[in-house]
Amino acid sequence: MTSVQISLNSIDKVKAFVNSIAAFKSDFDLVSGRYVIDAKSIMGIFSLDLSKPITLNIQSEEDIDEILAKLEPFIVK
Repeated sequence: MTSVQISLNSIDKVKAFVNSIAAFKSDFDLVSGRYVIDAKSIMGIFSLDLSKPITLNIQSEEDIDEILAKLEPFIVK
């Protein structure tokens, strides 16, 4: 499992993020405080506090480099 901090502070970013990860078969979880939701669920994402960075847990190791390259615009450095 790999974890990164991401920022989804606009509706357009949320849509682009979900479209980016939908292409992968891996499971993705977003963690905000005590809440854990499926990162492929737009409705679930909007239930989180998007004003702060959120932890993304990527449940795959096989194509992690490709996933991280696709998620680059969302990753908080």
